Amino acid sequence: MSTDRRRPGRRPGAADTRGEILTAARRVFSEKGFDKATVRGIAREAQVDPALVHHYFETKEGMFAAAMELPINPQQILPVLLEGPHEEVGERLVRLLLRLTAEEKTRAPMLALLRSAVSNEQAVGMIREFFTSALLFQVADRLGVPHLRIEAAFAQMLGVVMARYVLKLEPLAGASHDELVEILAPTIQRYFTG
Repeated sequence: MSTDRRRPGRRPGAADTRGEILTAARRVFSEKGFDKATVRGIAREAQVDPALVHHYFETKEGMFAAAMELPINPQQILPVLLEGPHEEVGERLVRLLLRLTAEEKTRAPMLALLRSAVSNEQAVGMIREFFTSALLFQVADRLGVPHLRIEAAFAQMLGVVMARYVLKLEPLAGASHDELVEILAPTIQRYFTG
């Protein structure tokens, strides 16, 4: 029996295992897209045990967010949207997106991702799969809302973000969060309640 056979798991020494997993994840996500990439496949590419991938990232969605350097992780976003009265989900969505885009450190990567999606077919496919599978459809299914309705609500908010931070349309760009919540929340809520 060979004694030089390595067991998967932590590597000996000071290797940047987390960084190597992220490098492998970027490669696998870019080759297969979000839906077809698996934790096992990424672990195999990084030559680590899948449990180690879960140790660092918990979920495939968390790993995608880290690999693509997204400022949001669905595991942190879903509770914010889902906890609380159903009749206030529109306001929670508006406040969440305004809060996330208000800070440069979260807004810049989101805008870079959107710009990539506009010019790169592979990027748009991955982003679409991620947002629909990992975030939007999970919210829709848990709230009992048709997928089309949540996509429409998200699209409207995406338009607000683009107009506010890319086009810098005034007075929208200079409006306070409370002003925008007052205007947008009732409309966004209609997507969820019909």
